[in-house]
Amino acid sequence: MASPYIELEVGERTVKVTNPDKVYFPEIGATKRELVEYYVSVGEGALRALKDRPTNIKRHPDGVQTEAIYQKRMPPKHPDWLESVTVTFPSGRTAESLRVTEVAAIAYCANLGTIDFHPWQVRAADVEHPDELRIDLDPQPGIEFDAARKAAFLTRDVLGELGMTGFVKTSGNRGVHIAVRIEPRWDFVQVRHAGIALARAVEAEDPDLVTTAWWKEERGERVFIDFNQNARDRTVASAYSIRAKPYAPVSTPVTWEELADADPRDFDIRTVPARFAKLGDVHAAIDDQAYSIEPLLELYAEDERGDMPYPPNYPKMPGEPKRVQPSKARSDT
Repeated sequence: MASPYIELEVGERTVKVTNPDKVYFPEIGATKRELVEYYVSVGEGALRALKDRPTNIKRHPDGVQTEAIYQKRMPPKHPDWLESVTVTFPSGRTAESLRVTEVAAIAYCANLGTIDFHPWQVRAADVEHPDELRIDLDPQPGIEFDAARKAAFLTRDVLGELGMTGFVKTSGNRGVHIAVRIEPRWDFVQVRHAGIALARAVEAEDPDLVTTAWWKEERGERVFIDFNQNARDRTVASAYSIRAKPYAPVSTPVTWEELADADPRDFDIRTVPARFAKLGDVHAAIDDQAYSIEPLLELYAEDERGDMPYPPNYPKMPGEPKRVQPSKARSDT
């Protein structure tokens, strides 16, 4: 027997949604149809965050209670109108990655069970030069969202001193993400160095609140600024992306004024569409101005500490310190 389905008109496309009543979020009873319709309802904002970017998709075709399929390559079977872009991984290997060009592409992927969308910080026209500097504020165990909120405002102030504006959103979990549109003139290594310099500048303002320590054993109960989110092939959930958690939270753009008393638990698959219908995309101005990272690169060059460790799946990088956790290094000596 053929699977039940419905068809949704999304722009100029007809997107087929198979098994629309399949429950994807058992805790709240949200179905596959709700997932797809959610992404269509916030399509303008979601597309702004994803447009022309190589995008990894995190699929849960049997619901969020099952293991994820994290897919960096283009779905093997797809309609002719779905576009791709060639990317190069840290290993040097290349692959065809999903290139999001329209809301229908987002809806199509949602029908495949995609919960989270994770875009690269580059666009298809130039996949070697990021146009986004990403600040990922991650509260460590023992502290809550309010600490990430405080770290976000501290980061905003440091960016302001550098003449830069960041756009803030909830991560969909306990953290905060800030995006800064930058000129696509620098490669991944340089943009990562700029991210390290910014993280260190924020840490210097309040080292009891914020840390840049890559090794978990050194972080304590502080907010970690994950500078490595600016490395090649590292991604964060996009604006308006649902997260694969039982209550379907959404990584939601907010204004700085809203952040002051925002509760990330208020933003989910059922509340964000009404918010979007009322306010539109509060990050609509993100592409209006792109900034130079030269001031941050100057700070990095002046800092005698130099580079920081890369993630473990990366080849050894020039200038990188030993990639070994401090306690193990001490025990070896």
